[in-house]
Amino acid sequence: MSIHPVPTFAPGAVVSGRIATTDPVNEAVRDYRPGSPEARSLSAEISRVAAGVRALPHVVAGVELPLTAPVDVTAPHDHAHVLGRYSEVTDEVVDRAIAAALEARADWSRVPWWDRAAVLLRAAELVGGKYRDELNATTMLGQSKTFHQAEIDAACETADFFRYNAHFAQQIYEAQPPSPAGEFNMLDHKGLEGFVLSVTPFNFTAIGANLSSMPALMGNTVVWKPSEKAALSAQVLMAVFAEAGFPPGVINLVHGSGAVVTDRAMQHERFAGLAFTGSTAVFRQLWQKAAANLDAYRSYPRIVGETGGKNAVVAHASADPDALLVALVRGAFEFQGQKC
Repeated sequence: MSIHPVPTFAPGAVVSGRIATTDPVNEAVRDYRPGSPEARSLSAEISRVAAGVRALPHVVAGVELPLTAPVDVTAPHDHAHVLGRYSEVTDEVVDRAIAAALEARADWSRVPWWDRAAVLLRAAELVGGKYRDELNATTMLGQSKTFHQAEIDAACETADFFRYNAHFAQQIYEAQPPSPAGEFNMLDHKGLEGFVLSVTPFNFTAIGANLSSMPALMGNTVVWKPSEKAALSAQVLMAVFAEAGFPPGVINLVHGSGAVVTDRAMQHERFAGLAFTGSTAVFRQLWQKAAANLDAYRSYPRIVGETGGKNAVVAHASADPDALLVALVRGAFEFQGQKC
């Protein structure tokens, strides 16, 4: 038997309140050929984003902090094109973000898991609909992706992460131990005793979306440090999270130096988890920081990291040679080889 009622969250469903429905936006075929309605819509959004310089503030407890000593965010393919400006992070900002996460944790960790999942599924609907063009446009301009690469990353994979994570959470919560006659056994899951630090890379908007929201889905609260090169799309994701219904303080965004953020956050006694994607060298440094501060922590932090080491290729004898050659070239050189 289950400790909770278990609504069914299939990966292809969205939730409005408690009602699961299909999402016609994501089921529709997207046609980005020149002149198509999708191409015209996205091109117009690219022009709109490119025409301005966005303020990219830290977002702590749902509040955008004033910009101080702003740092330019430029397009990787046009270094003279300033797209936005963020404030370099300080110890004070990190402390405020941690305090906000810890304050929000008390209530958020008690929210039933299906309500947390419903928020994430609403976020998936927003990514596939209202925010789709803006998320793709900011990814293309800020992270130098093509129509195709932005669509499969910022829109499709982000929505997939949100929906599949809700589906996987369901599987975790519904797995219960057997109860023999005369006994009642049940298993529940609680968030970590502290905050989770999410440090995410520039090459996939979807990774930033996943590593910031996945801990929140499981009842944790988060301090999120995206790559400075993904600051534009990260700000759009924060708008998605707020509109979807994540309460203030559940996900807090800080921009700037990863070293400043991790040094400060990983010294805190309530540091409870790290979700990281990036280089092997940086992850080793973060693991060493955790080990060096182990005696200061209230509990052992959970550390999850994905690092480099890709491009092994196995070609089956049945492969079409022309298709294989195209795939090899794309794998080696697309996005300068900096994508999975």
